[in-house]
Amino acid sequence: MTSAPVPPTAPVPTTVQDRPGDRDPAPAGAATGKAAPLARAPLIALSLGYFLVMLDVTVVNVAIPDIRTSLGTGHSALQWIVDGYSTVFAALLLLGGGTADRFGHRRVFLCGLGLFTAASAACGLATASGPLIAGRLAQGAGAALLVPASLALLQVTFPDRASRSRAIAVWGAVASLAFGAGPAVGGLLVSGFDWRSVFWLNLPFGALAVLLTLRHIPASAPRSSRRKADPMGQVLAVIGLLGVAGGLNEAGSYGWTSPLALSVLGAGAAALVAFVLLERTLESRCAQGRTRRAPLLRPSMFRSGAFTSTVAIGMLISLGYYGMLFIATLYFRQEHHLSALETGLALLPSVCMGLATAPLFSRIAARTGPYVPMAAGLFLGTVGFLGWLPAGPGAPYPVLLFALMATGLGQTMTALAAVSAVVEAAPPSDAGIATAVLNVSRQIGSAVGVALFGTFAATADDFASGLHLSAAVAAGTFALGGLLALSARRRADGVPA
Repeated sequence: MTSAPVPPTAPVPTTVQDRPGDRDPAPAGAATGKAAPLARAPLIALSLGYFLVMLDVTVVNVAIPDIRTSLGTGHSALQWIVDGYSTVFAALLLLGGGTADRFGHRRVFLCGLGLFTAASAACGLATASGPLIAGRLAQGAGAALLVPASLALLQVTFPDRASRSRAIAVWGAVASLAFGAGPAVGGLLVSGFDWRSVFWLNLPFGALAVLLTLRHIPASAPRSSRRKADPMGQVLAVIGLLGVAGGLNEAGSYGWTSPLALSVLGAGAAALVAFVLLERTLESRCAQGRTRRAPLLRPSMFRSGAFTSTVAIGMLISLGYYGMLFIATLYFRQEHHLSALETGLALLPSVCMGLATAPLFSRIAARTGPYVPMAAGLFLGTVGFLGWLPAGPGAPYPVLLFALMATGLGQTMTALAAVSAVVEAAPPSDAGIATAVLNVSRQIGSAVGVALFGTFAATADDFASGLHLSAAVAAGTFALGGLLALSARRRADGVPA
């Protein structure tokens, strides 16, 4: 499901010093202490890219019945059409972040936009399930390139905390709107035209984002070419993340004991262990001057407790929120017998809370830093998930409004704060890979939540029991995240935990 750049609060340790050529050029006014006014054109360009990524997480779901009828697609192919996008997105995020750092953030952002837009056109032209699946996988690859690069560009376009908090709030609100409006937009397009229109919609927005980027975002300086790439690390990262994401998808569909799910998960885990060992070795040898090959991901980044806590919080909020969102969707479909469009509308108070959260977050974060709104959002979400405990087959919709709104507000506040914290922590030369790490943690958390809560619903004596267990686990993940946020704030302030 999908689904994150430098000030003084939580610096990430680095063994390779930043060189002048490593940094992106800072905009005028970066040296002043005042928050510069938001540059609208760059913000629109970067927000449009993420808008497209998040819209395609949900907009396609509504079109699935029409795709099945039009192309004669079987169940397995339909699952790849839906899940293949998010699986490839998660698998290539680290590669996308490292590529952006190495070759320049604007260049890779444009490549990702171009690939995503072209893949959308290929999906719209598909006359069989095979080309449509290939197009969806290519969309996921484009998304994995543009998302880390867009966050790195936010870092250098809005260098001071106040303006960056406002920019991240707008960026996140646009994404929240796209995610929440996906089912309704998809339903309108499919009803008024056909299923291909959900892909054609991406073309004008993609073209506008490319045009604004070329005109209003300056080219960024790539990392020094004196360091060689890490091809083995890139391969292991892709195999590992693809295996874990794909295995979790299989576990959610066929059970945790499925031989296919277990074998894919095992292969992915083994590749990730090999990746970590390789990166540790490369970083050590690089620091000693024994190699010019820089690791794709420096393990020393995780020596920062605040950074590591933020990455863990990203996984926890996605596990709890998106897992519970999956169960809530089933609840409205099965227990309230709502249509897909009606279910999307019923969930709007939760998934569209970014519009209300954005101005609140930007005001708080500009004064306190990211960890205060992060902790507040997590504890609010904890209370919100407990609001699902009275839900049952006959529960009236108004009874659930608090749960929907509180969890949506809490999740969005926390997600925006986590993005801001990682943006502040990462040096510009590593901004792409640092934000990719947060996005990977959120993608994996989402996949775990959907698979785990789906298992609760399938194995419980009745659906309400599975719903209540899922809500309790989701509340627990948010409460744990809140404690981590408080601890991270103490570390960032230099207070012993």
